This record gives sequence, C-alpha cells and structure tokens, in this order.
Amino acid sequence: MEGTPSPAAIETRGLTKHYGAIEALTDLTLEVRRGEIFGFLGPNGAGKSTAIRTLLGFLHPTGGEASVLGMDVRDASVEIRRLTGYLPGGIALYDSMTGEQVLDYLVRLQGREPKRRAELCDRLGMRGPDLRRRVRDYSRGMRQKIGIIQALQHDPELAILDEPSEGLDPLVQHSFYAILSDLRASGRTIFFSSHVLSEVERVCDRVAIIR
Repeated sequence: MEGTPSPAAIETRGLTKHYGAIEALTDLTLEVRRGEIFGFLGPNGAGKSTAIRTLLGFLHPTGGEASVLGMDVRDASVEIRRLTGYLPGGIALYDSMTGEQVLDYLVRLQGREPKRRAELCDRLGMRGPDLRRRVRDYSRGMRQKIGIIQALQHDPELAILDEPSEGLDPLVQHSFYAILSDLRASGRTIFFSSHVLSEVERVCDRVAIIR
C-alpha cells in the first residue's frame, strides 16, 4: 500500500488473481487486525489458498493491493515470509528425514530461533521417539502436527494457517485450539483458513466468507 504503513496485520483492496480466463480470486477486500484470530471461510475451490499464496508472494496478483505486517506483498515478499509462520494446505514434507530433521531444516531456512518448539511438541503429543522417526512412517495426523509446529515454532507475529486441523483427531484439535487461544492472548495474530463453519465459530474472533 502507498503512504503510511497499515496498522493491520493483513489488508487487501480488490485483490485479484486470474489465470487467463480462470478467475481464481476476484476483488478480495478485507482487514485482519493485529492480535486477533481471523477466520477465512469458504468451500473448497473458493480461492482461499490462492489468496494466501498471493499474500505470501508465492503468486503475483493480477490486480488490487495487499499488505502484510505493513509491507507491500509485491515489494517485500521475502521479508514477509521470514516474519510469518505458514502452514500450507496439504503440506508436503521430506519423507527421508526424521520429524526433528525437518523442523531443524526449516529453522535454518527461516533463520529464526525455534523458541516455542518444545512447548508445541509437548502439547501436540510429538515427543522424542516420534520426532526421531522418518516422516515416511508418519500418519496423516502426525504430518499435520509437524506442519503446525514448523509454522509456530519461531513464535511469529503473524501465523497464516491453511486448513490447519485437517487430519487431527478430536483431542489433538482441542489442544491445537488452546494453543491458538494462548497465542492470541500473547498478542499474536492468526489467519485461519477453513471450510468448516463450526470450527471457525469456535475458534475465531471475526470471519470473512469467500465464495
């Protein structure tokens, strides 16, 4: 955005992404306040993941404007990704590595201290023996736990989570929601994408619906 940096954690105005004649995202305008859990609700295929990838600079917008942590997504995508925790939908991990090696590798890429890792592993039930197993031997739920841990382990100011509870059993979901609540209480911002209305109602302070 031009002018004074936005106080919002995320702000978009008319954000649009088209692939030729395919309209993946059209005219998205929203504001995510700092220190809230913001729900991004919509059916599969509505453009939620496209919006997230555009906010993080993995995709270039066709039109409109967007800022994350006061920085323009076109000009500062590398710094945005450094400061933001990100869980992609259907996260792909390195099967030949152990869970611990994956987390260490991603820490090196991001260049930030994993100050919350031990706490997150404990609360999500990913303890030593699990972390020392190869990812190829993980269940879907264990892969998702590693995805959540890598997104939050460096205590980011903003976490962008794309369908984060997919594959988690109900008890782990409960622990995960408690983690989000604690992060919000400490002033962190969570952008929470989901297609499950009941989940968004339970977790989020405000919700935007995309169709």
